Amino acid sequence: MNQQALSSFIWSVADLLRGDYKQADYGKVILPFTVLRRLDCVLEPTRAAVLAEFKVREGMGIDPTPFLKRQSGLSFFNTSDIDMKRLINDQDNIAQNLHFYIQGFSKEVRDIFERFEFAAQVDRLAKAGLLYMVTEKFIRINLNPSEVDSHQMGLVFEELIRRFSELSNETAGEHFTPREVISLMVHLLFVEDDEVLSKPGVIRTIYDPTAGTGGMLSVADEYLVEHNPNARLVMHGQELNDESYAICKSDMLIKGQDVTKIAPGNTLSEDGHLNAKFDYMLSNPPFGVEWKKVEGVVRKEHEQQGFNGRFGPGLPRVSDGSLLFLMHLVSKMRPAVDGGSRFAIVLNGSPLFTGGAGSGESEIRRYVLENDLVEAIVALPTDMFYNTGIATYVWVLTNRKPSNRKGQVQLIDGSSFWQKMRKSLGSKRKMMSDADINEITKLFGECVEAHLATVFDPKGKELTRQVVRSGEAEPAVPEGGNMKLVPLSRILPNQAFGYRAITVERPLRDEAGKIVLGERGKAKGKPQPDSTLRDTENVPLVDEVENYFEREVLPHAPNAWIDHEKTRVGYEIPFNRHFYVFEPPRPLEEIDAELKQVTDRIRAMIGELSA
Repeated sequence: MNQQALSSFIWSVADLLRGDYKQADYGKVILPFTVLRRLDCVLEPTRAAVLAEFKVREGMGIDPTPFLKRQSGLSFFNTSDIDMKRLINDQDNIAQNLHFYIQGFSKEVRDIFERFEFAAQVDRLAKAGLLYMVTEKFIRINLNPSEVDSHQMGLVFEELIRRFSELSNETAGEHFTPREVISLMVHLLFVEDDEVLSKPGVIRTIYDPTAGTGGMLSVADEYLVEHNPNARLVMHGQELNDESYAICKSDMLIKGQDVTKIAPGNTLSEDGHLNAKFDYMLSNPPFGVEWKKVEGVVRKEHEQQGFNGRFGPGLPRVSDGSLLFLMHLVSKMRPAVDGGSRFAIVLNGSPLFTGGAGSGESEIRRYVLENDLVEAIVALPTDMFYNTGIATYVWVLTNRKPSNRKGQVQLIDGSSFWQKMRKSLGSKRKMMSDADINEITKLFGECVEAHLATVFDPKGKELTRQVVRSGEAEPAVPEGGNMKLVPLSRILPNQAFGYRAITVERPLRDEAGKIVLGERGKAKGKPQPDSTLRDTENVPLVDEVENYFEREVLPHAPNAWIDHEKTRVGYEIPFNRHFYVFEPPRPLEEIDAELKQVTDRIRAMIGELSA
């Protein structure tokens, strides 16, 4: 049974629940039962050995946990003498036996079902007379890893969560990220480290502070194992949503990961991995979500700990906490002398430019750029996420830039690399193919400037698209055709994103038009500023303030001056500006000729009607 068929079969349990359950509550039954059946199948081969070991150790007065884990070959086990198949042999006592079965799991697994609030659902199903039918339905599917591997199981979880989110009118994007977006992020994360990661027995740590159902961690693990079966990725994460946390934790259990490294709770207010540092990190924090609930804790850390805490550079506006997650990840970077770190985070357009000089957002951008942490920013196509169609960007940050990248940021416009989906999923209408991901990854890995050349025939039909790297020949254009050349990859110095916000003052005049002079203190004898004529100018860091002022301001306001005490340094990343290509409008003669043709055609049609 393929992944899609398996997901559909599992979701068909909803047919049993209809009437007794609201649609929004289907997932509260289907998700934990799926996890339970998966764990049940995983433990089946070692169940007898675990029970025998348990009976031996039970009366010895010692903790049997390490012995039982060794027998199961996993980081979890079950000490009850029943399984799901035996549950349906005693229909009258199925609820009681199911509770007993759940309590037989090791502590880590019991925590999963507590997060699902599974006991309450079991009692509700029993009261409605549905518990036996639901249990029997799940027994029909074999979720043993020999039949359904971890990758397939991850896809099944993803599909079930998506359906549950749609029915409950939640945003699917709060639970998981599209697989191809994760794949691109993972490629960008590892591409420069292929040589190191290919070594036998290499072990690296990875962390996701907004882990969701664990999709990002799973894809990263799959990538590494595919390229080096002897490599090991030790996964860490934290997740706020209980159901997503439960699924993530169960998936990590099955893969043999230490589930104590998956923490519950709000990453911003209660860091589940305090003082920990990681080799790699991934995150897709919620877009444009306010952080008012944790404002007190975050502000306290910012004010009391400063740069010794996570939020030293500044705080963004309360309406959008995206940059708080970015700063959280920066704080988790392993020191460069110990090998350093690299992380990829998905953000919307707001963190690129929101906030003027001196604002929290600008100060955060200033910190990461002046410390040479930003390696690249990749624009994704719109309509890539399930809950929003807005423009999104992958930021890649590292404190171990190779020498050819130092002092620079690479901008890649990947917004044209997509295919239309056969069927939309919420707001998601586009997807990136493996070829699209590979092309963007190559541009990043090569660290080159490039253009996208689109060739058209004489009738304006697109013939081909080709990535033209700096120094390469452009594609040939057929006779009568043309070519559109747009920037695809830009490499700019960090300073290109900085500016000085200067305050330009103009003199205050009295009713007679005479300039008013100060009468005391520092202002004595000096022209007084007219607040109604006050203006600001953003002077690029690469430009001298006085030269800019003489060139751009004084010709228009000869009496103006700069109030240097109000000058602030700011940073913004006007991504689209660096990829804008001016297209001149068509000649007026051509437009007039086209309008005349249309007008003549309309006159002819009217004449035919009159006749």
